[in-house]
Amino acid sequence: MGLAARSVFDANLTFVPGVDTNMALADKFARARRVMRNDQALMALIAALVGVLVAYAAIGFRLSISSVQWATYGVFAEQLVGRVAELPVWQVLAVPTLGGLVVGLFLQFVIPGGRPLGVSHVIESMALRNGRMRLRDGIYAAVASVISLGTGASAGREGPMVHLGASIAGGITGRLGLSPHLGRTLLGCGVAAAVAASFNAPIAGVFFALEVIIGHYALSAFAPVVIASVAGTVICRAYLGEQPAFLLPEFGVNSMWEFPAFMILGAVCAVVAIIFMWSIFYAERVVDSLPVPLWIKPAAGGLAVGAIAVEFPHVLGVGYEATDAALNELLPLWLLLMLIPLKTAATAITIGCRFGGGVFTPSLCIGAMTGGAFGLIAAGVFPDLAASHGAYAIVGMSAVAAATLGAPISTILIVFELTGDYQITIAVMLATSIATVIVQQLGGRSFFHRQLENRGLNLQGGRARHLLQTLTVSAVLAKNFEKIPERTSIAEIKSLFSRLAHETFVVVDDRDDLVGTISLADLKHIAFDDGLDSLINARDVAHSQAPAPLPSDTLEEVLAVMDVSGEEHLAVIAAVDDRKVLGVVHQGDVLRAYNRALLEAQAEEHDGESGSIKY
Repeated sequence: MGLAARSVFDANLTFVPGVDTNMALADKFARARRVMRNDQALMALIAALVGVLVAYAAIGFRLSISSVQWATYGVFAEQLVGRVAELPVWQVLAVPTLGGLVVGLFLQFVIPGGRPLGVSHVIESMALRNGRMRLRDGIYAAVASVISLGTGASAGREGPMVHLGASIAGGITGRLGLSPHLGRTLLGCGVAAAVAASFNAPIAGVFFALEVIIGHYALSAFAPVVIASVAGTVICRAYLGEQPAFLLPEFGVNSMWEFPAFMILGAVCAVVAIIFMWSIFYAERVVDSLPVPLWIKPAAGGLAVGAIAVEFPHVLGVGYEATDAALNELLPLWLLLMLIPLKTAATAITIGCRFGGGVFTPSLCIGAMTGGAFGLIAAGVFPDLAASHGAYAIVGMSAVAAATLGAPISTILIVFELTGDYQITIAVMLATSIATVIVQQLGGRSFFHRQLENRGLNLQGGRARHLLQTLTVSAVLAKNFEKIPERTSIAEIKSLFSRLAHETFVVVDDRDDLVGTISLADLKHIAFDDGLDSLINARDVAHSQAPAPLPSDTLEEVLAVMDVSGEEHLAVIAAVDDRKVLGVVHQGDVLRAYNRALLEAQAEEHDGESGSIKY
């Protein structure tokens, strides 16, 4: 098969092996571009289309959850707590268990990898695959999440909606063959529309996409993302109404003396966020280690969540009803305090057992409980200074969510769009900033980046760093090196350096195993002392304690070792228990590979910066 038959587009575009439909769409897109003669306007139209498609997908997703919940509990999504309290115990236990069984079978036989995809996979696609995603994966994850949330799994709907919106955008990117820069921008458009449709908060949708997914606020990405977010909001408001996700009374701050309390609340929320994230990852490790079939795990998790819900139905489902009750000051202190660990446990079990769903809504719920409880306690200690504990619930909701997601700006904007209260927003900004800083200082990563790291991906350094993590020593291994026996005299070594163009010699023993390395710099202190030539040999001056990397080690690891040890040339051995020398890795070669990675990443960022669409 020739190169032309194998590849539809060139190396800068989406690689689509032999798909005639994609070629036809790309051709039509190219003709539209020639007719309009304005790439920015064409990108705006595509962004609007993505916003509309994602909005309809979000509407269908929400209605599907409500339909499953109606079939299983006999009530729609936002009225679950009161209904479950009226049901017999067997039904409260049976519904999430059977739902887990269905999800488990779906994971076992339908979803590749046996785990629903979420926001972390969108971040990975943005960083490593130029915004390309398969629509099929988004639909599979959405189906698993509909079954999970409809049968009471304790998780959020925003994560699956973000993934579905990104999958729609990624599918369009692949079919139109957009450049990497525009592909990443369009992925952000899908995410912005999904968040805006979920919260009825278009501004927050824009900044969540820019802050969490795209990772920058460049003007070339800003305009399309705004258009997609607005389009998604308009469609959802036409079908679902203009009310925000939470209906709140007006709150205020009684005194400036309350701001120290909000600062303390920020620190408390940081601790809660850390425990929340740790609980989820601990549950995942425990469940993954269990020697039982995959399809059984969600059913067992559903039974555990149902057992908690027998006494505390607030932990079931998406959790908007429980959060709304905390924000409207309808829950007593003891219940607020109980629901913090119980909702944490229920969410950890849900995600650990591989139900579909996200962590955004659970973090909002847990934060609202934390803030509400803190406000009641503060009001008891300082009744003349404390505002209503509903205000503290709003602040706590934002602080825990922002610290968990690593998205302080978009979380603050969500709260501002929900309340429209400037004073509360100042308190939210203060507590959210403190919580986020503490979590970043202690953990250094958001929930999504922790998920990626658990899968062996560290994307905090961007695509260039990822390239260093994927390139191994074998890619820069210098096999043109000189081995010398350990008994070689210094005089002979000096002669070798003068005759051979090697920076480093590898010293080996009688079995040809590595002893160490010698560089020209090691001979400086004895270069003019001929009396030592017959007294010491190669073994005496070799760097016997220098690290010896393996061919499978990454360039990032080698750079770190060179930085710590001060060595610029390292001998590479075959294995930990086999010290046969395969070659030498030079710091200059590693740095050149790193520079190439940076240049490639910068070229991709610059590519399309003016808004042009490349073919």
